[in-house]
Amino acid sequence: TLDDLVKFLHRELGDNGLDSEGVDVERIRQMMENYQSNSDDWGKYAHFDKGRYTRNLVDDGNGKFNLMILAWPETIGSAIHDHSGSHCLMKILDGTLHESLYEWPDKVLSEGDTADSGVGSDNSDDEGRQKATAMTMKELHVLKTNQVAYMHDKLGLHAVSNPLTNKGSVSLHLYTPPYETCKTFNARSSKARSSGKCVFYSSKGQKI
Repeated sequence: TLDDLVKFLHRELGDNGLDSEGVDVERIRQMMENYQSNSDDWGKYAHFDKGRYTRNLVDDGNGKFNLMILAWPETIGSAIHDHSGSHCLMKILDGTLHESLYEWPDKVLSEGDTADSGVGSDNSDDEGRQKATAMTMKELHVLKTNQVAYMHDKLGLHAVSNPLTNKGSVSLHLYTPPYETCKTFNARSSKARSSGKCVFYSSKGQKI
């Protein structure tokens, strides 16, 4: 059950986290794969909101990890983003998700930095100005119910979306260590901006 998985994560991660010596990422991934999705377990956490995906806290891991359920309405997706050094494991509980993987830009520019669009600028070759270049997608993964994906900044950036037009999708996410902010990236210019504080739509089944 989902409760059994939560207990396992507390035992396995304890006061540590996935970066700590002796903690095996593949073992955690295997346990998440072993859990067979059952809506009787997770239904109370899957709060949908029209037009956006929601983050619903299941367990705060005593500050060492966050386990949450994301509810994705039809055709809704995330921005391209990093994970602030956190390990991310994502299991599909219902429906289908597309995971688009991207290379890190050669140089990470914030939206406040000056960049040349490449169109009609007299200063396109000035020192200190950077060409705005589109993000490079390197892989697209189609994830079905009970599949698990792993992501970390060392692997690049990703965006997640629900490709379905007739139903929502639901996913279970483990982040260790937890993070409150990340960077999102403009697909056309590669420019980064802070996401702002990541907030929960519900906590332990109750809307906030």
